[in-house]
Amino acid sequence: MKIEKKSIKTGILLNRYIKHLQNEKNSSVNTVNAYFSGIVEFAVKVRNSDASFNDWASVDRDQARSFVMALHESGNSKRSIQRKLSSLRSFFRYLMITGNAGMNPFADLPQIKADKPLPKVMSINQIDLLISAVSTCWETALAAGTVRTEGGALFSSSRDRAIIEAIYSGGLRISEALNLNYADADISSGIIKVRGKGKKERLAVLGSPARKALREYLRFRNAAGGNRQPDAPLFLNQQGSRLTPRSFQRNLKNYLATAGLPPDFTPHKLRHSFATHLLDAGADLRSVQEMLGHENLSTTQIYTHVSAERLKQVYSDAHPLASGKKHS
Repeated sequence: MKIEKKSIKTGILLNRYIKHLQNEKNSSVNTVNAYFSGIVEFAVKVRNSDASFNDWASVDRDQARSFVMALHESGNSKRSIQRKLSSLRSFFRYLMITGNAGMNPFADLPQIKADKPLPKVMSINQIDLLISAVSTCWETALAAGTVRTEGGALFSSSRDRAIIEAIYSGGLRISEALNLNYADADISSGIIKVRGKGKKERLAVLGSPARKALREYLRFRNAAGGNRQPDAPLFLNQQGSRLTPRSFQRNLKNYLATAGLPPDFTPHKLRHSFATHLLDAGADLRSVQEMLGHENLSTTQIYTHVSAERLKQVYSDAHPLASGKKHS
């Protein structure tokens, strides 16, 4: 196993620890390299030394705190700081076990919680491109002969447009959309009854584009002889059974490719976009929480951070002083 020590002269104790990780802990190359670089960075930043440093017993808590401050000032992410402190805590545990340190100066430092990544959202233009790509994709499939009939292509196209519109309009999870029954959607009033996590029911709103898409789909569904019983699945596959999330997600990948959109867009990003766009437009947090079916307000609050980031980006792009340049 090759460690990235390059030409650095490694101190005796650090060298022993690296061998301990390799031979006794059977740690991966990436883990060993990460631990090594974190320990060396401490020696460089706080003790003005390098990997040859051996006086680890003299390291105290003040120096450990100084390292945390230095990492913050250097612009390290919380996750990176967390990883480097973990490597030093582990190293000092080893030094204590082997009798080469009397304490672990990193043991009592406050835990640094890494920031949760903000959910990605789609712009309104991207959602429009996605919806337009559905028809294009099925027309191409029909021309290529991969779909048997024009009716089948129109049925699938109208169904998937209606699903996308319903998810974005109502803030639905993909499972909630595909678990809808025939009687759950009241298109005339623009309300659908949704069964969410824990079998909790809530009402979601269908905007005008979603109602229009659902009416079009229902024409094809009913013309194909789809079951109209109240508890029958709303969204059907070509065989008349309930459409599965996997089948829809497989189709979605084709729509994304046709639209030239990022392949990592998922149905859940439509739900993220629903919440973020509502908050951008001034909706209050409690109402968005209710519409999403979140039990805790803290779960919904992540979207306020997304909106704030979007506002900062708009400011940075548009304001003449955002970059620190003086205006004339």
